[in-house]
Amino acid sequence: MTKLLKNTLFENVTHINESFSKHYHDTYTVGLTYDGVLKTYNSNKSFDFYKYSIRVNNPNEVHEGISQHWSHSNFYPTIELLSNLYEQIFFEKKIPFFENHIINDKVLFFKLHNFFDSFFKNEDEILIETLLIDSLSYLILHFTNYTKNYNDIFDNKIIVKRSLELINDCIDENISLDKLALNCNLSKYHFLRVFKKEIGLTPHSFIINERLNRANNLIKEGITISEASLLVGFNDQSHFTRNFKKYFGYTPTLLQKNSNIIL
Repeated sequence: MTKLLKNTLFENVTHINESFSKHYHDTYTVGLTYDGVLKTYNSNKSFDFYKYSIRVNNPNEVHEGISQHWSHSNFYPTIELLSNLYEQIFFEKKIPFFENHIINDKVLFFKLHNFFDSFFKNEDEILIETLLIDSLSYLILHFTNYTKNYNDIFDNKIIVKRSLELINDCIDENISLDKLALNCNLSKYHFLRVFKKEIGLTPHSFIINERLNRANNLIKEGITISEASLLVGFNDQSHFTRNFKKYFGYTPTLLQKNSNIIL
């Protein structure tokens, strides 16, 4: 496995019919549809991810969707990977963001297709890296709409900043609404309104999603499912498994079985 793709999740799935609840990833999502359709919702807008189109989600972007006979290849490149490529192209450390969630570009489609094909066939590392850099560089050069400073993923508003810091420090604990509101010197009512407006999720949904993202990474690193669920604050493994499947569309057992490739 090339170092550029260490712990990067790949999906290569055919003809699935699934619903995906509101969630986000701490990585980008870049994928191709080969058949069927995924109706996805980003920022309260609906998009159809149909045959021969390209889908891009930015890090921490809340989305949900419903798939119908959907055959696709996805991967989840890290913020570090995209920001490093951006720096190599423009000589400044920035995080590129893409407003076009569905892209129709034959050149980009075949660049990504060739990259996926080389990866799933386990071709030589130098070929995989070359095709990866070629496709992501094309994406950055042609479709970046704006950038953010590195380490500034969410808007730098004090209430959100304080909340994210507290959640990060206490992710394996039972974090109460009282504690979150008090941390920002707000009433629970006003805290809930501000948090939902800025993040797009309720505090509870955000915490669950953050725990699941961390567990996802731990399992990919070889930690057992039961240990990963406990480390991120799930005391009931069946509850953890239900939420995992609800958010990601696959079970933690499938992730563990297939390492970083979901088939």
